[in-house]
Amino acid sequence: MDTTADPEGLKGYSGVWVLGEQKAGVVQPISFELLARARALADIRRVPLTAVMLGRTGEEGLRDLIRRGADRVLAVEAPELEVFLPEPHARTLEHLIRRHKPEILIAGATSTGRTLMPLVAVKCHAGLTADCTSLAIEEGTGNLLQIRPAIGGNIMATIKSPAHRPQLATVRPRSMKPAPADPARTGEVVRETVPAELLRSRVRRLSFEGASGTAGVNIEEADVVVSGGKGLKKRENMALILKLAEALHAGVGASRDAVDRGWIGYPHQVGLSGKTVSPKLYLCFGISGSIQHLAGIKTAETIVAVNTNPEAQIFKVANFGIVGDLFEVIPALMRRLEQRRSRRK
Repeated sequence: MDTTADPEGLKGYSGVWVLGEQKAGVVQPISFELLARARALADIRRVPLTAVMLGRTGEEGLRDLIRRGADRVLAVEAPELEVFLPEPHARTLEHLIRRHKPEILIAGATSTGRTLMPLVAVKCHAGLTADCTSLAIEEGTGNLLQIRPAIGGNIMATIKSPAHRPQLATVRPRSMKPAPADPARTGEVVRETVPAELLRSRVRRLSFEGASGTAGVNIEEADVVVSGGKGLKKRENMALILKLAEALHAGVGASRDAVDRGWIGYPHQVGLSGKTVSPKLYLCFGISGSIQHLAGIKTAETIVAVNTNPEAQIFKVANFGIVGDLFEVIPALMRRLEQRRSRRK
């Protein structure tokens, strides 16, 4: 998408912002992932990088955002922003945008980001691209290039909104390593207040119950993920993956093929059209390795693949590959795990 820019409407907008997230006062990892992406954008644009935090956040957490790449932190610590509610958060963020006029604002494609950013885009009459996997700056114009899968993950679309500011985007969690801390970095923490009427909400949160995947582990947060694909041959054989995941206290993933065949639900799908995972260990069985699936696991620390086809694409990214039958490898692995547990008793 491209339209003719209105130069008058773009005047005064400068700087790159990230929307950080906190839970019970603790800065969430998505905040540091966003800083890693945004630092590169800010450096290219030669502008400051600002992290925005809504709700109570400890002083050490705010300073950690600076150590991870922010030049400035804007903190609004009103009690009404302690937990996420769409109305006060959207009004507060709109207020900050109209006051400071950033040219770019990115947030995580989390439940918070996916709910909040469309509201802000409408209020600010700005363009928004959701669920990006990559961001870049267009040479010459300085516009934000927002790259995301389209048409079921079969193509990668590059989108820009040159006629409106700020340029808004949400980015997939776990699609980039968090920015490392630099104790020597310095920056500014600015605490802001907003008018009381902006913090009113017609909704109250009574309680919260998180959803988890099979085996009780969210694959986006898991240190170990065990995935199965078309090589399992039928739905009943997904039990092998579930059993191994339980033994390893791991999350359960799946290829799009496995999900499309109804062997497991969509929340377990790994890839461009599913979830991006970044575990310490990713074990995959019967997955050939489509481009879309590989994009969803590229930040995993160690990938172990089992496939009968020695030419499978998954072996090109795997740290360890086994050319073999998963119906033999998984039982052998389960026996070895059981032997190890027995020796520890």
